[in-house]
Amino acid sequence: MQSCESSGDSADDPLSRGLRRRGQPRVVVIGAGLAGLAAAKALLEQGFTDVTVLEASSHIGGRVQSVKLGHATFELGATWIHGSHGNPIYHLAEASGLLEETTDGERSVGRISLYSKNGVACYLTNHGRRIPKDVVEEFSDLYNEVYNLTQEFFRHDKPVNAESQNSVGVFTREEVRNRIRNDPDDPEATKRLKLAMIQQYLKVESCESSSHSMDEVSLSAFGEWTEIPGAHHIIPSGFMRVVELLAEGIPAHVIQLGKPVRCIHWDQASARPRGPEIEPRGEGDHNHDTGEGSQGGEEPRGGRWDEDEQWPVVVECEDCELIPADHVIVTVSLGVLKRQYTSFFRPGLPTEKVAAIHRLGIGTTDKIFLEFEEPFWGPECNSLQFVWEDEAESRTLTYPPELWYRKICGFDVLYPPERYGHVLSGWICGEEALVMEKCDDEAVAEICTEMLRQFTGNPNIPKPRRILRSAWGSNPFFRGSYSYTQVGSSGADVEKLAKPLPYTESSKTAHGSSTKQQPGHLFSSKCPEQPLDANRGAVKPMQVLFSGEATHRKYYSTTHGALLSGQREAARLIEMYRDLFQQGT
Repeated sequence: MQSCESSGDSADDPLSRGLRRRGQPRVVVIGAGLAGLAAAKALLEQGFTDVTVLEASSHIGGRVQSVKLGHATFELGATWIHGSHGNPIYHLAEASGLLEETTDGERSVGRISLYSKNGVACYLTNHGRRIPKDVVEEFSDLYNEVYNLTQEFFRHDKPVNAESQNSVGVFTREEVRNRIRNDPDDPEATKRLKLAMIQQYLKVESCESSSHSMDEVSLSAFGEWTEIPGAHHIIPSGFMRVVELLAEGIPAHVIQLGKPVRCIHWDQASARPRGPEIEPRGEGDHNHDTGEGSQGGEEPRGGRWDEDEQWPVVVECEDCELIPADHVIVTVSLGVLKRQYTSFFRPGLPTEKVAAIHRLGIGTTDKIFLEFEEPFWGPECNSLQFVWEDEAESRTLTYPPELWYRKICGFDVLYPPERYGHVLSGWICGEEALVMEKCDDEAVAEICTEMLRQFTGNPNIPKPRRILRSAWGSNPFFRGSYSYTQVGSSGADVEKLAKPLPYTESSKTAHGSSTKQQPGHLFSSKCPEQPLDANRGAVKPMQVLFSGEATHRKYYSTTHGALLSGQREAARLIEMYRDLFQQGT
């Protein structure tokens, strides 16, 4: 982390040059999810006044999406607060009374979280038979023993043998399979059931990791993800309440909704406009003069800037508006970075950051909520888990598109029924989730009903009266649910993804070759020309910062990881400007 040791007396100091005129650094945050809101809130609380949050969608929250139907709130995105001891999400929710109605059954300490720890999971086969409870318990104990082994490769720096292909899925499948086959006490029929259960457990694990298959998750890096101690909690009023609490301290004019970004032009040094005037923002803009906190006659922020001012970064929006800034905090998902990094940054990203984006993984985990008039499951049942007996010898979790439904690992029972009604929550991940997203509600409801009839052996199960489902993979603002360490990647790639630009070692050699910028120009071919001079001056540090769950080395894939990453990037800037703020500049 860099700090500003200069007081601004030197005209060559890129940090303070221009701040003597404006008094405040301008920070643009891209994305109003937990990371973006946490960053903006931290900056505002520390005295930064020129902060703008650009959100592409029509609402804040990012991958938190609580949908209210009737009296119940359903989570299409983040559902659980994972761990309580030191978890900032938990402490925020607890201090605000959001957990007062959380039942004991919704405080799960299990590794694989259900909606209730009460009751038992019903493991059903595609032949309509329930697997005996003792068989399920024996298999679960065996699987968890092997799961614990997968953690040791990173934590104890154990070498990974070639047979495992450095894959959690390959290692787990073969280790569990060998132990089952070598058990002298089990009859062959029981062994076949347990072998089939391997695939079901790996489907659940894949949904938890948001990978297409656990075969794609790195064995050597798997143990670096850190679980916060304490129970997992559900927020009855909706996870969106946490988002709203974060946003409460942020003035309304700071957040602009429906404002997608096309490109971040960084390392501009002394770039300034010399062409056509940039149009001011329209009346519908959140930053347009509303009479609150605005100076009379003040230009809309980002609409125009003084010809003598120098800005190292300019954010080009899809509506062709150019917003100059000292710093930009990028919180977009890894899925968006994978899809758009070549066009999203000019100059192109450093080679090692591009490589990290490629190596790290992000997949899709979707939920399918089915609401029924009456429950067809028993009161002791907290989930229906689907075991395909013909998958006992299978070594893959990939299915042809027409068999996408075989990737559904099962349905959890939402608890308590007094709050939710009679609702099941199905889980599906990977490429099969993307196929599901393309189907209409009627088709998905029909297929799920047929599966429930088949696995329960009850042909009279009615179709659900309502269906609600997520579609994170096809959402252009996310392109996936959350990240994981893919085979070939490690925590070092997470660090590289999080590293601010320009690199301090050598800003001139930091640029990748994926996107070449024409000298002296800053515009997209889709927008009217607004050429800028690009006279280079001293390089300003931390022009582009990166946050979001995928940038947290220990807590990737979690809401607390996202929040902490936003606070981390804000802290970099707070530290950088501490001396200047203390001097009252």
